[in-house]
Amino acid sequence: MTYPPTLILGTAMWGWTTPRATCFDLLDRFYQQGFREVDGATNYPINKRPEDFRKAESILQEWITAHKVQDLRVMMKIGSINNLRTPENNLTKSFLLMLLDEYRGIFGPNLDTFMIHWDNREEEKSVRESLEALAIAREEGLRVGLSGIQHPEVYARLNQEFGIPFRIQIKHNLLVSDYPRYSAFHGKAGFITYGINAGGIKLDPGEYRESSSLKARGGNTDTEHPITRPLRGIIEEANRKSNRPSVSSFNHCGMAYAFHSPDIEGILLGPSRMGQLEDSLNFYAALKTYDYQDLYQSLNKLNER
Repeated sequence: MTYPPTLILGTAMWGWTTPRATCFDLLDRFYQQGFREVDGATNYPINKRPEDFRKAESILQEWITAHKVQDLRVMMKIGSINNLRTPENNLTKSFLLMLLDEYRGIFGPNLDTFMIHWDNREEEKSVRESLEALAIAREEGLRVGLSGIQHPEVYARLNQEFGIPFRIQIKHNLLVSDYPRYSAFHGKAGFITYGINAGGIKLDPGEYRESSSLKARGGNTDTEHPITRPLRGIIEEANRKSNRPSVSSFNHCGMAYAFHSPDIEGILLGPSRMGQLEDSLNFYAALKTYDYQDLYQSLNKLNER
């Protein structure tokens, strides 16, 4: 586990609300600032358009080829067999190893982490076979992980045999957190937060653009979300400390909440515009420089309510 948590660039909206040229610009800037981790999944973007299946990884591969980089750290989540937002997947050992070979060919030395994605199984025999595939990936020098696991306790129990140091992606924001469900891995795994903006919530309905992720996913952007009113009070209180950069958005609060949460080694960002990325990079620098523990405590109390 690393501290402070690092930033990871997400690709879930690439090829959907984020066009290819913007994806390139975002990754250019992220890379120039010294960050290397990029998160992907076979089913990105999950926009229910079969013709876009694996489009995000194709854009990432194009960028790598164009820039001839060999030091990116790509995290790929494997298992889903379509981008229709269905639970259908294939996590057999043979399928995982086939994709391991395929992604080694696609990303070469840039492939860093191999993750199981969207697993609802509880039956130990099939889960053990998936773990055997992850153990092989680890033997080949990759980090391995889990994301969207319905029964993490099964993985924890079986992992007593394998001893794999997992990286685990969890939804973790001011509305919901999967961290308690993974209690068997607390203190034993490096957790990576995604969804820190709770699907793209803004403090004011007027902030939503037509291309916003919340609109794209069918969320309500016409009325104020109930959390925004108490959140504005917390922000006002936090900003009374004039010796540090101001907090000004839901994104800032989500980043601060993730940054100070236990066991977190990475914060996954999903910017769709350069301005969003710049804002996140600037506030991340502030989190590393100044003490925002008081903000975290207030946000934690709000989350508990």
